[in-house]
Amino acid sequence: MLVTPSDHRMDNELEFASAIALATAKARNDQIVVFGVRPTCANADYGYIRFKNDEVSDIQVVDEFIGKPQEDRASSLAENNAYLWNTGILLASISRIHTAYANNTPALAATVQKAVDEAKIDLDFCRLGPSYNAADDVSIDHAILEKESGWVVTLKGDWKDLSDWAHVWSELNRDETGVATQGSARGVACENSLLYAGSNGVEIVGIGLRNIAAIATKDAVLIADLNDPKTVSHVVEQMALENVPQATEFSRHSRPWGHYETLSLGKRFQVKSIVVKPGGKLSLQSHVHRAEHWVVVEGTASVTIGTTQSLVGENQSVYIPLGEVHRLENKGKVPLQLIEVQTGAYLGEDVIVRYEDVYARA
Repeated sequence: MLVTPSDHRMDNELEFASAIALATAKARNDQIVVFGVRPTCANADYGYIRFKNDEVSDIQVVDEFIGKPQEDRASSLAENNAYLWNTGILLASISRIHTAYANNTPALAATVQKAVDEAKIDLDFCRLGPSYNAADDVSIDHAILEKESGWVVTLKGDWKDLSDWAHVWSELNRDETGVATQGSARGVACENSLLYAGSNGVEIVGIGLRNIAAIATKDAVLIADLNDPKTVSHVVEQMALENVPQATEFSRHSRPWGHYETLSLGKRFQVKSIVVKPGGKLSLQSHVHRAEHWVVVEGTASVTIGTTQSLVGENQSVYIPLGEVHRLENKGKVPLQLIEVQTGAYLGEDVIVRYEDVYARA
């Protein structure tokens, strides 16, 4: 099992593949192998790994894991050839990881096992049971790696961490004033800033900005000091506690049949853009608290309302009364897109009554 963070950039894929190959023999021999990088500067935002043997080798026995150090200690660690940055990448057999958790965190292992026993299969997903909510929030480093013997492989090539907007800015092309833009973005009299339009139809303009990250998407805008990434996570945690949807949900909601996005939302209405992929078929369903209008803007919809089936093409619409059993299907070869207008006392997705579903959802 190879575990790797998603916010890293490694330009030399062959070097990464070679490192995995080097680690595989140890992993097959029931060892846990982690991956490190030679420090290029004193950085207190990374954890460090010390290996036991001072002689230069691409794979070494781990002597110690060190969490994010203070600035002064980070400087001394970076200058010592016996230390590597901890990339968070590891390779091990699944049985070895099971054993390590059982030996070092038996309560956590038991809680997760119970959640697995409660799990349900949903299409391609295994949805863990409710016991998982009781599992301790502890990193794999603290739970097992710091307590188990193992090996470390030195990653070669160009490795970069893209865990905050300052790192993203450093990787983008910048003009002579240090301004990087992405998407429909432009800056006027700005310096050393990132202007990032993350969605189609969103235009972002910066005027007179200095060392600022301005990130705009359909549902949220972030304006922050480019060099102060830590505050963002704290704000998101606070938003989640206040049940702000943007802290935990994407604006686009994926489904087995396609996806939808909310375009406008009021107390008693909601307007959605719905895309059904070719062959996609929504469940046969009804709604207790809302009625719906469907307007097809691209493709052809096969619509069932009650016992009536019909084809609805572009610029045509249908009305689904409150409580009526209905279904939408795309039997064509191109994506079907429609605008859905919901009206009613409650517009949530959690009260859908499903009578039949090809994706075996409850």
